[in-house]
Amino acid sequence: MEHEIERALIKWQGRPPGDFELADALHPPDRGEFYDLLEKMRIEGRLVRTRRGGWTLPRQIGMAAGKVQRHSRGFAFLIQDDPDEEDIFIPAAQLNGAMHGDRVLVTLGRGERGDRRAEAEVREVLSHGRSRIVGLFEASDSGGYVTPDDTRIGMDLFIPRHAQGGAQSGMKVVAEITRWPEGQRGPAGRVIEVLGSAADVGVDILSIIREMGLPDRFPERVLREAERIPQTVQPKAIEGRLDLRGQVVFTIDGADAKDLDDAVSVEPLPGDGWRLGVHIADVSSYVRPGTALDEEAFARGTSVYLVDRVVPMLPEALSNGICSLNPGVDRLTLSCVMDITPSGEVKDFAVSESVIRSAAHMTYDDVNRVLDANPDACREYDTLAPHFTQMARLAQALNARRMKRGSLELDIDEAYIEVDDEGKPVNITPRERGASHRMIEEFMLCANETVAAWLWNMGMPAVYRIHENPDPDKMKELALFAEFLGHRLSVRPGDVQPGDMQALLRSAHNTPEENILSRIVLRSMRKARYSPENKGHFGLAAANYCHFTSPIRRYPDLFVHRVVHAVLAGSITPSWLEAQAVRAAEAARQSSEREIAAQEAERAADDLKMTEYMSKHVGEVFDAIISGVTEFGLFVELPSTVEGLVRMTSLDDDYYIYDEKRYCLTGRRTRRTYRLGDPVQVECMGTDLAQRRIEFEMAD
Repeated sequence: MEHEIERALIKWQGRPPGDFELADALHPPDRGEFYDLLEKMRIEGRLVRTRRGGWTLPRQIGMAAGKVQRHSRGFAFLIQDDPDEEDIFIPAAQLNGAMHGDRVLVTLGRGERGDRRAEAEVREVLSHGRSRIVGLFEASDSGGYVTPDDTRIGMDLFIPRHAQGGAQSGMKVVAEITRWPEGQRGPAGRVIEVLGSAADVGVDILSIIREMGLPDRFPERVLREAERIPQTVQPKAIEGRLDLRGQVVFTIDGADAKDLDDAVSVEPLPGDGWRLGVHIADVSSYVRPGTALDEEAFARGTSVYLVDRVVPMLPEALSNGICSLNPGVDRLTLSCVMDITPSGEVKDFAVSESVIRSAAHMTYDDVNRVLDANPDACREYDTLAPHFTQMARLAQALNARRMKRGSLELDIDEAYIEVDDEGKPVNITPRERGASHRMIEEFMLCANETVAAWLWNMGMPAVYRIHENPDPDKMKELALFAEFLGHRLSVRPGDVQPGDMQALLRSAHNTPEENILSRIVLRSMRKARYSPENKGHFGLAAANYCHFTSPIRRYPDLFVHRVVHAVLAGSITPSWLEAQAVRAAEAARQSSEREIAAQEAERAADDLKMTEYMSKHVGEVFDAIISGVTEFGLFVELPSTVEGLVRMTSLDDDYYIYDEKRYCLTGRRTRRTYRLGDPVQVECMGTDLAQRRIEFEMAD
């Protein structure tokens, strides 16, 4: 009915219709529910009621709805619901009390001095994005204040004396907002949780968990459900499953991994080629729709991996217990077994409910040692070593085929932050990705693509992992920048295919500008997301792609597993298809939102520990590359992956002009240029733990 209302208003002639007129036109079965739906759509910002009581769509009267993304410098952007719509600038003076994360309705206008870029002014706060603030408490004569950890909030929270909850100055607290900002009056609240002194062990990461709204404790009813699940596979559960316990199956993960949700097997086929088995923990046999476990998993959406802890999607009894593919024990799985040619093509496959018994929990490092022919490792894993050799050959074939069709491979270093028992960072290095990492990555990509194509060809509802084609305007900018570097994106911006981007990157391979071009290509593309619609995956050059291989830690995978079970059981009905299509849309939207929240939390934790680590290296000089160029300065990245800011004000040898299209700063007098990707030497001048910020200056 919601889409019918929107379609009717698009076609409506004359003044906006009132409740009765719209109901007469659409003939809803229950008018009371219809009027409630209109009000619900108004609260969501999808409809606007005019002064005369008529209904219209926001865009029909120059308005838009979305979420406020505020910058620490005061201004903000409206992030619209449609990911294809551009973000809209909101000046600080036109926020009208809206806070970061609020859902708002805005009126649209133009920028100053004839600027064609749209600006917005907040007309109404539809719903508040957060009701709690995490920050540092300071007592005052009139009461106290909480300074938010998140600088995007931009205003302190006043805490009356009677609402301080025992907090003392210098303590990190969680405060609930009891009065929202209005006009010149700021927000007020009450302390609901004291996390401890800001200097206490673990309080820093706990503050981020609370700040990001991550649920680090499971409700009692969820834990009770998990405890009722047996920790051994019951004989009845194995009946009717493909029994793979006699095959050599094993897991390969990081040394500290405990939630093992994927195992592999590989054997050469007679003649040539390989049979690859990707065996995934059958979480859906334990987490049933409509249960407390399922509701909690849906709400969390994903596990979150912070520096010194994991905030899991599922309770430990499942994530590290009965669902984890631990060695030497029976485990229920869904297996995708694929016959693959020497050229890396999947010529046949079968998806089955199965049971496995993992032969070993291998670490990436151990497998790499075997592949490097380390004598000790080869002796220790002599029975598995031939399997690793076959895997390496198969992974090369899969990768070659993927590259041939135009798949992009952008290696961006991730940080590995080593902490001591007190959570203090003792070393930061780029996370290593050896041959074993790449093997497992290729196998998971292959299984995900195979399952997605299988479901798509049958017309099944699913949560797809999509990566849409780049925006043509972004491609125009990329083409101009590539030409500036002496390289060419030799197609029209609206017709760019993955292979074209790959050719551009190859043209810069082993050149000084390779790193800079890779970064700009990455920034020029859209972000991958979840969707009930199969729109393909541009970066992988794949027509069909979904996430199937990590149901312990990602809800979309769990949803896909349920669809697979239904297909294998032959229990597809029209009503089931209709219900799952609706659920797929809900799961895609929720999972995309939770993925973003998880990424923000992980980034915040990394930034915090990097800042803490660099506080011990103030005054030292480092080699770096310029990783970002803005009108207020340069971001630089050290070989360790630590990133910080060189402020424009510290570049005092000249007046520097910011060139947005060429990603550089150029001195007006000296013509000295600082360009994205350039190597530089920088001195660490200071750190700000509260802001999670590292300050550098050029060291010449």
